[in-house]
Amino acid sequence: MITRPLRIAPSILSADFARLGAEVQAIAEAGADYVHVDVMDGHFVPNISFGAPVMKAVRGLTDKIFDVHLMIAPVDPYLTDFAKAGADIITVHAEAGPHLHRSLQAIRSLGRKAGVALNPATPVSVIQHVIDDCDLVLIMSVNPGFGGQSFIPESLTKIRQAKALIGGRDIDLEVDGGVTADNAAAIVAAGANVLVAGSAIYAGNDPKTYGNRIRAIRDAASIRA
Repeated sequence: MITRPLRIAPSILSADFARLGAEVQAIAEAGADYVHVDVMDGHFVPNISFGAPVMKAVRGLTDKIFDVHLMIAPVDPYLTDFAKAGADIITVHAEAGPHLHRSLQAIRSLGRKAGVALNPATPVSVIQHVIDDCDLVLIMSVNPGFGGQSFIPESLTKIRQAKALIGGRDIDLEVDGGVTADNAAAIVAAGANVLVAGSAIYAGNDPKTYGNRIRAIRDAASIRA
């Protein structure tokens, strides 16, 4: 049973970049709770997406929460840029630098919610000493860098461990990677309340399909909500 509101966060990494603004508006109108923004640098992960100026260009098209996932290293020099570009939540990777506590403090000092992401091989114990500086914990259920990957089953154990660490704290637990209507119930049952979905929503890039796909994930997850 989850005690926090269920949130569906379509990842614009799977959007049609030729009409990114329209794609952001389409998921907002289709019932998305958050707009998940995956930023990749070609260094920390083996792909490059876009930077703060592109995000800023579409920020004004919706008042939805912009949930920004920075897969970049070093990350600290870019926190201010993304805060100014309109990020509401800024999530950094525990593996991206030696001073995670400092990064989380910096995000909060910018007036944004602070998140920490964990790659599949990174144990939850890594964040036990900074958990009170987090507003969100993101469990990567695929190896970051590419969309369209399959959910790693062992992630369910890790989600349960993260939920236990969070306890009664005011912290969201997010899962990113291979989330579909088929596994949403199991993910929520393990303790997550924010579900990131890319290709499961954006595949084919036909806005007429987005609403039904978002509803399918929400309905499946709500069976255990």
